[in-house]
Amino acid sequence: MHKNRVLFLLAALVLLPFHVAGQPKADNSWWQHAIIYEIYPRSFADTNGDGIGDLNGITKHLDYLANLGIDAIWITPFYPSPQVDFGYDISNYRATDPQYGTMADFDRLVAEARKRNIRIVTDMVLNHTSDKHPWFIESASSRTNPKANWYVWEDGKGPGHPPNNWQSLFGHSAWQWDPQRRQFYYHEFYKQQPDLNWRNPEVRAAMYDAVRFWLKRGVAGFRLDAITALFEDPQLRDERVVGGPNAFGDPIVSREYTDNLPEVHDVLRELRKVTDEFSGRVLIGETYVNSIQDLAKMYGAHDDELQLPMDTQLGFLNHISAVDFRKLLNDAETHLDGNTPLFVFDNHDNRRSWDRFADGVHDAVIARLIATLLLTPRCAALVYYGQELGMENNDPQRKEDVRDPIGITGWPKDKGRDGERTPMQWTNQPNADFSTAASTWLPVAPDYKERNVVTERHDPNSLLNFYKALIRLRKENAALRDGDFELVNPTDRNVLSYRRKAPDGSSVLVVLNCSASPQTMDLASARGMMGGAAAVTLLSSFAKPGQLVAKNLMLPAYGSWIGQLK
Repeated sequence: MHKNRVLFLLAALVLLPFHVAGQPKADNSWWQHAIIYEIYPRSFADTNGDGIGDLNGITKHLDYLANLGIDAIWITPFYPSPQVDFGYDISNYRATDPQYGTMADFDRLVAEARKRNIRIVTDMVLNHTSDKHPWFIESASSRTNPKANWYVWEDGKGPGHPPNNWQSLFGHSAWQWDPQRRQFYYHEFYKQQPDLNWRNPEVRAAMYDAVRFWLKRGVAGFRLDAITALFEDPQLRDERVVGGPNAFGDPIVSREYTDNLPEVHDVLRELRKVTDEFSGRVLIGETYVNSIQDLAKMYGAHDDELQLPMDTQLGFLNHISAVDFRKLLNDAETHLDGNTPLFVFDNHDNRRSWDRFADGVHDAVIARLIATLLLTPRCAALVYYGQELGMENNDPQRKEDVRDPIGITGWPKDKGRDGERTPMQWTNQPNADFSTAASTWLPVAPDYKERNVVTERHDPNSLLNFYKALIRLRKENAALRDGDFELVNPTDRNVLSYRRKAPDGSSVLVVLNCSASPQTMDLASARGMMGGAAAVTLLSSFAKPGQLVAKNLMLPAYGSWIGQLK
């Protein structure tokens, strides 16, 4: 795609900051329109030269995030941890890991973010702890200690035989024999991540106190890791084998007895009561569920569970289809009881959207289509660090270079998650200015000299400036900010289009060509639904802002267009 065809709001406009100094607005529903930016702290910015990102690195770049226009930062775990799962194996819920910084560093981050009207959301891992957590060490010491029932312990079917066929998501049996206690413990993930027993009220009380600890330190809420995995079948029934072998060589089981059990909702209601003790806090759920009906349940029958369970079905569709996108958008609009969906296309556990949706020819314009699809429906939106730059996966080429244990176990069928976790690309200087270390915990992607913040900031046609313009438009345009959502031309198999209508009657039309060939959108055919006889271009991957479209909108391959209806 030629640069002179990628035209949008003036670069001078998008370079202006969004936020002014001061406190975040006292708005208990701020999350309904929020743009939440996920930071994997190991990979964002290193300020002490050890090759690993840290909390001060986030603070250092708060002005960049404010300028981008985000409302909140979700930080993946920075608590003390053996780092088997890079922070998701927690050994202390009430401290920071020294490699990420001190509690004073965290407090300064919260304070500095608040000055820029940015909220901090932390990751809360409720399903499991590290096997180095004092709770587990005590629990494993005997069958009669005070914490003996804090984890899921069971006898096996016989010597060397686990209680059932449950499989770890990270490969092989979910049961690990402990020779000291002479029992198996259950682990949904790595064997170093034993599952807590959420049927024990003492466990619930301890975890809710950990939640309160961080709320008192000023966090705006939590992203709840693996929240659907809290409970297992007390009858220990074998799960159905539904396929296999998987990348680990294991049978694929149904997970009907280890995921999304009804008891999860009891905990979500209790968590909501805890966070409601503090005004304006939000609960975000990692909710990989099978249907829109299951997702709707996560909000609670009385809106008393999660405010923002992640809708992963749209963003992880992994192919571009007007028909499929339309259905998933309609599901989110009509089957969530009016609740706000949280759309996400990228995160630390999945290949980057640049890789999953690209066709090798139209990659740059497809990235703009994905950005438009993420940020223009009625939704809250999650952006993963570097997504706004077009960062792509940088997968290890040799098993000996793999850091993620998933990749070590699953190689070569599953290379793990290192590729989507490589360091943020700040400049074209060594290590992309992520770190001054001789080597970084993961290597910087080789395209960093062309694809980085500084280079893209000064290129008015860059993906970064497209994101900035899109976010600014979302915040400033009443229809995109507060408007209703309505699908347009619902039978078109190539073009996805929808209208956002503001309370004041103004309307914005979004049109996305989901095909590799040029398409025409006949605005006149949809006037009855949309009103107005023409549209003015607001932002597009191919048309100039201010361009009037009277009847036919001509869209190039994978073109995206947003216009104000007249």
